[in-house]
This record gives sequence, C-alpha cells and structure tokens, in this order.
Amino acid sequence: MKSLPLLAGLVLAILLFWLEPPRLVSALLVLLAWLALCFYSWRNWRSGRLPVASTNSLPVAYASQGGQARGIAERSAAQLAQAGLPAHALPLEALDLKQPPPRLLLVASTYGDGEAPEHVARFALRLEQPGLDLHGMEYALLGLGDRQYSTFCAFAQRLDHTLRARGASALFDRLEADALDPAVLRRWQQQLGQLAGNTEFSDWLPADYQPWTLATRKHLNPGSQGAPLYHLQLLPPADGIQWQAGDIAEIGPRQSPAQVEALLSAVQLDGATLLAEGRTLADELSCRQLPEDPHSLHGLLPQQLLEQLPRLAHRDYSIASLPEDGHLELLVRLQQHADGRLGIGSGWLCAHAASAACIDLRIRANPGFRLPHESGPLILIGNGSGLAGLRAHLRERERLGQHGHWLLFGERNAAHDFLLREELQRWQHSGHLARLDLAFSRDQAEPVYVQHLLREAADDLRGWLGRGASLLVCGSLQGMGREVDALLHGLLGEAEVERLREAGRYRRDLY
Repeated sequence: MKSLPLLAGLVLAILLFWLEPPRLVSALLVLLAWLALCFYSWRNWRSGRLPVASTNSLPVAYASQGGQARGIAERSAAQLAQAGLPAHALPLEALDLKQPPPRLLLVASTYGDGEAPEHVARFALRLEQPGLDLHGMEYALLGLGDRQYSTFCAFAQRLDHTLRARGASALFDRLEADALDPAVLRRWQQQLGQLAGNTEFSDWLPADYQPWTLATRKHLNPGSQGAPLYHLQLLPPADGIQWQAGDIAEIGPRQSPAQVEALLSAVQLDGATLLAEGRTLADELSCRQLPEDPHSLHGLLPQQLLEQLPRLAHRDYSIASLPEDGHLELLVRLQQHADGRLGIGSGWLCAHAASAACIDLRIRANPGFRLPHESGPLILIGNGSGLAGLRAHLRERERLGQHGHWLLFGERNAAHDFLLREELQRWQHSGHLARLDLAFSRDQAEPVYVQHLLREAADDLRGWLGRGASLLVCGSLQGMGREVDALLHGLLGEAEVERLREAGRYRRDLY
C-alpha cells in the first residue's frame, strides 16, 4: 500500500506519453476509480474493517485497543474453520444490530478506566439503547484484561450484562483472561472445539504438563445401556500440588500403541529411534494427530514427519476430589465413534493407558465454578460424568462442616447407573445431603430427567433460594444444561436468574 502513489505516478506518465487526449480522459477516469477503490481498501485495512464473510459463516467479533483481542479473534476463526465450521473475524462495530447473527463469539478488551476500546465506543452506546431485542441470539465471550487495574475486564463484564439484558443467551459463562492467562485461553479453545464438534486442534501456547501416575481405574456402570463410565485415581508427581473444588484437569492424551505402530509401518520408520530430546519416535508420535492416509508421509525423516503432525489437543475433565485426599479423581465416560474407534482422550484414560502409566496432566483453575467459603446451602444439578464436579463441592463443604445440601442427579437405569451409590447414600443418611432427587430416564415408559424433577419442585427451589442457597450445574451442555437454564428462567424470571448469576450464586460447568 505504501507504493501506491509511486505506482499511480508511473501509470499516469505512461498514459500521457502514449495516449491521445480523447482516450487519455477515459483512461484517467478508470485510473481514478481504481485509486479510489485502493484507498477504500487501504482505509478498511488500517481500521480493521475486513470484508464480511457469507451469512453461513460464524462471526468472531473483537473489541481491541492494542491488537491482542483482534489477534485472538483471528486465531479463533482460523481454528473453527480448520475444524470444519466456517468463521470470520471482524471488529465489533461491523455487526448489524438490526439483523443480529443467530450465534456470535466475542473477544473484548477493556480500555482506560473500564471503557470500551475506542473503535467500539459508538457501537457500545447503540447497544445500550432501549428497545433492542436480541432474543434468539446465542453468544460466547472472552474478556481480556489485567488484574493490576481495578477495572479488570470491566467492558467485557458490561457487554455480557447488556447482551443478557437484551435477551441473548450465553452458550458458556464468561471467561476472563488476566494478562493472556494461558489456562483461560486453553479453556476458550476448548469451547471453540465444542462448538465446532471437533476437538482436534493444537494449543496456541506450549503445554506444561506434569507426569502423574494412573493408580486405579474402576468400571462404574457394567451392563449399562449407555457408554462405559470409569472412576480413575491419579497420583501427583510431588506433594503440595493444590486445587479447589470446581477446578479442571487438562489431560494430554495419547494415541493407542496399535495406531502408532500402524503409522510407523506405513512410513517404514523405526519407533525406537531416539530423538534429540531423548524420547523415542513412537513416544512422540503417540502425542500427535495421526492422518487416516499416511502414504503422503512416506519417505520423510523422523523430524520431518513430526513437523507434519500437530500435537493432540488437551482434554478437559472436572476434578472429583480434593488435594487433602492425596490423589486426583476423575469420572470419565468412554466415547466410541460409529466406526468403532475410541475417543482420543477417553480411550487413552479408560482403555489404552496401563496401570501405573504416566499421565500428562496440568490443573487449570476454574474461578467461574469455584465457591467462597460461605455460600449457603447448595443446590447441585447434574447428569452422567458431571457428578464429578458436584462431588468435589460436596466433599469441600463436608470438610468445612457445612451440611444440608440438595443434589438432583440423572442417569439411565438405577440398577446400573447409580454412580457412587454408597457415598451418596451415606451423605443422605448423615444429613450432609438434606435431599437427594434421582432421575433414571429409562426406568419408566416416559423418560424422566433432572429438569423434570426441578420443575416439579419449583416451590421448594424458590424456598431454598430465598434462604440463600447457591445453584451449581455440571454436565452436558446439550440437553440438560440448556434445558435447566431455560427452566430456571421460566420459573424464576430473567431478572432473578441474572441477579443470582451476578451474586455468584448460579454457576455452571458445562461441556
């Protein structure tokens, strides 16, 4: 773009030399039109206003003062596109509020004293205008900020509140990254993978896993109509590793030995080959995304092969235990594809990893699902492996001497899927659980889910909340998570749900 004046001058000199006056006028008009188009494109490029993609493309809007939010939005759009979901990054002010998209992703920085970035200021005012209806729009929001400032993520918080007030529905609870916290960015990437239905991506920042040891693995639901669910215990590499109820274990998964061996055979390389880092080629390949057709990789040297294969993305699992237990516990459902292949993360943890195997793991703080020490009685709602995150909170409250909670939990059949039965019944008998409502969907002609139990107990729900109870929801986003949220809005009203959320008394961990 900097060479535009020089290029225009050169073209003008050629025209003056070769063309006669009548043709020269026409040529000059074409040249001027071309220069105007170039100037328009250059101005948009400088301001960040990029061409809008097709209506089928998911917008990833950014509010960026220094460029960080824009960069993350562009990387987010690229990850979604690579996962098969068309997406495009654009500045927030380019959105048409008269025709809002059905789904929107937002990356928002805070500027100055809690203000919107300069390029978004006028749009933020339009968003505040009364009468704007955003019902039917779903969104996810990542806020960027610095906790050294008292207005940390203030604009993202205000944006979140305004969107909810206008009727938009949050796909996930707002994320806030302090100084580009890698753990929060990984969580954002995980949410992108959920939206795209494809978790095969590479972390934007290098992994910092620690070597944990698989101590025990127990099949909890033999005979179930659903997929197998396992209870795992992992031993830390050293004493003193801390986490809180609500936090997440990020697992670095591995491919099965059979798949690694099949690739090595296809490319005719020796898996025992030592690499510069001291690891074998087979070990390094187990951490990589492997192609279905390896023939294009034939003839590559080991290092060249690894450069062609991205690292496997981490998998998130709710932690079901506390550091005081001396180990970390997970509830993992074994996923199986239509062709019989096991899921990468669950296959590694539930099937391929041998007893005492080294498990790559890092703990991610999850402030949005943590609780303060004093939070009143808990109403815990979940299904399936979502019981893990709820169990950790119940164990934490037990250690704090706070009893009298209410658990609503759903699975398929009581005979096979009453997970952690002895522990839950013990808590019920001791009074730690004042109430235990169970929904086993396949034990009667008409399916019954936790949201049905909650609807039937509407008056009790209002009574508990009136006494200062906090709501925790953990489990699947599709189905249970969304339906519970919609039910709460219907039973309590949008204003009350928002009040509970702002007070930290309505927290969700959905996947």
